[in-house]
Amino acid sequence: MDDLSLKNRKKTFSKINKILKNLYPQIKIALNFSNPWELLVSTILSAQATDKKVNEITLDLFKKYKTIEDYARADLKEFERDISKINYYKTKAKNIIESAKIILEKFNGQVPQTMEEMLELKGVGRKTANVVLSNAFYKDYGIVVDTHVKRFALMYHLTNYSDPLKIEQDLMKIVPKKEWREFPLRLISYGRDYCPNRTHDHQNCPIEKALRKT
Repeated sequence: MDDLSLKNRKKTFSKINKILKNLYPQIKIALNFSNPWELLVSTILSAQATDKKVNEITLDLFKKYKTIEDYARADLKEFERDISKINYYKTKAKNIIESAKIILEKFNGQVPQTMEEMLELKGVGRKTANVVLSNAFYKDYGIVVDTHVKRFALMYHLTNYSDPLKIEQDLMKIVPKKEWREFPLRLISYGRDYCPNRTHDHQNCPIEKALRKT
């Protein structure tokens, strides 16, 4: 990314972010949780699933399994049944139980608070780690790149890449660090509320209309 391209992308980001802040003055993650471990469980469950469906499942799940120890001791087949309404529930069940065991064995029963340590858990990549670190601990190691963030980053030429890691690296160059947590949250909400990834009146989406005027 050359200096001119970087400058232009920073300008585009600033315009988009201003619109998003007007639409969502206050923003928080849509997943329900009461502690870092519950957020980790919810985030693992959320892959290829809606936050609404995850929240429906965790409503009962968090009542049944109250501590990390409860998850580590869980019977795999029973746990699979508990989350069977979610996509890829077998893999997710295994990853959650294994992550609970790793946290108990390696991290004294506490969800780790660094990117390097988070990536030692099962089923946890940079996106999941960023979600937990930024929303549970307010530690900004990077920017969450989900399908909405990827779509808009490409749509508005904030990146030329389709690989989430490269997209994240490009965004980290143009998004001020103080915005790393809230910018993707706003962009995700915008994608759901105003500009979904399906046929719609895109020309009248708020960002599209505003950018045409500038």
